[in-house]
Amino acid sequence: MSQTDTACDVCGRTLLRGERAEIYLDGGARRSVCELCKPRAVAEGWVLEGTVPPSDGRSASPERRRGLLTRLRARREAAVDAISGLTGTEELDGRLRRERSAAEHVPMREPRHVRAVPTNAEHKVASAIEAFNVSEHPRTVAGVARSLGLPIVAIRPSESRSSIVAVLVAWELCWYRYEVDLADELQSVRVCGQGTELEELAPEELQANAVADEYGSLALAT
Repeated sequence: MSQTDTACDVCGRTLLRGERAEIYLDGGARRSVCELCKPRAVAEGWVLEGTVPPSDGRSASPERRRGLLTRLRARREAAVDAISGLTGTEELDGRLRRERSAAEHVPMREPRHVRAVPTNAEHKVASAIEAFNVSEHPRTVAGVARSLGLPIVAIRPSESRSSIVAVLVAWELCWYRYEVDLADELQSVRVCGQGTELEELAPEELQANAVADEYGSLALAT
């Protein structure tokens, strides 16, 4: 099957020229997954091909299964020998008390930090651009742009959620909408919508205020 005929097994969309499908394993089946559907494939329990060795009972050899059981049995026997080597109940109790005391003095993990969200719209847009450009999504934008040319790019803070900035990247044949969460410590960027017709979008969404270069990186329009 040619690249232009490749379809994503998650969303069913035929990949555009320049897009590349990753192969995931669903049990014994191989699935083609586009860039945008990787999180959904992982959520379904699919595994990226080549990242882990076969784990089902049919593919694992009897020797490997016996080797695993042997290692587990050896660890259990070592633990039993360590306890049996103690001189008495008092020594065992003392060891348990020392271990409990050490566990109680382990410092608690610091709570997850929340970033301060800029209050100025211009600063929000600048922060969103920075987060987008260091994410994996510019690669998708660059791949589509090789076939369809440079896109329309509109970046605007959400009116209902102060920490969210919406990023729209659109061509005549397709569009992608992203959300950047500025309150997240890692300033996460996620796909929240996609389509194939510009008529699906409101006119104000297509009012460009940014541009994309050949590498898919975004910048404010001058």
